Amino acid sequence: MKILEGLYGFLWQSAGENNCNSFFVDGAKKILIDPGHRHLFQHVRRGLGRIGVTPEQIDVVLVTHGHPDHLETVASLGPSTRWAMSRIDYEFVMRYLGSRTEFPKPAFFLQEGDLGIGDRAFEVLLTPGHSPGSVCLYWPEKKVLFTGDVVFSQSIGRTDLPGGSGRQLKESISRLAELDVEVLCPGHGDVVAGREQVKKNFKMIQDFWFNYL
Repeated sequence: MKILEGLYGFLWQSAGENNCNSFFVDGAKKILIDPGHRHLFQHVRRGLGRIGVTPEQIDVVLVTHGHPDHLETVASLGPSTRWAMSRIDYEFVMRYLGSRTEFPKPAFFLQEGDLGIGDRAFEVLLTPGHSPGSVCLYWPEKKVLFTGDVVFSQSIGRTDLPGGSGRQLKESISRLAELDVEVLCPGHGDVVAGREQVKKNFKMIQDFWFNYL
């Protein structure tokens, strides 16, 4: 699914098994956001193949948070692919996996502020609530926001998992709502396209879902 020039989404639509949406940003470096479960990665592989890209050509993988349906594939990436997530969520995951795991360490950690990869410039925002170290990625050139499991189309991420916090999620969503966004790319469900549609989506979430946080 081509979303914009240089941006593709591989949306997970099966109701039979949980997996996340993955997004591919093309440029001087090839960037994959949230590769998903290892045993379901064929879905992403097929999507990349349709645009003439192989997984081996991916330069950098960015992970929004440490839940397996967004993260697991990084354990089987080739040595030429660098990957990153927040230090908070990496340490959170490692506490559950244990010190004897062979899960690879990130090449670098995502932290609040500017992130340049090749000719693409992003802003990393620390957005806890669904997980303690969840991040969202804002691409100001295209006004695209990758929200992981913080915000969806007409819904929000769970807070009842370990490390979740309703108070923090509300604060994170309020912060995201202030951004100038024309395309919202969530970790599950449909993409929200159009500035007014994105604004309406945030307003609905704040009017309805904030009553439950």
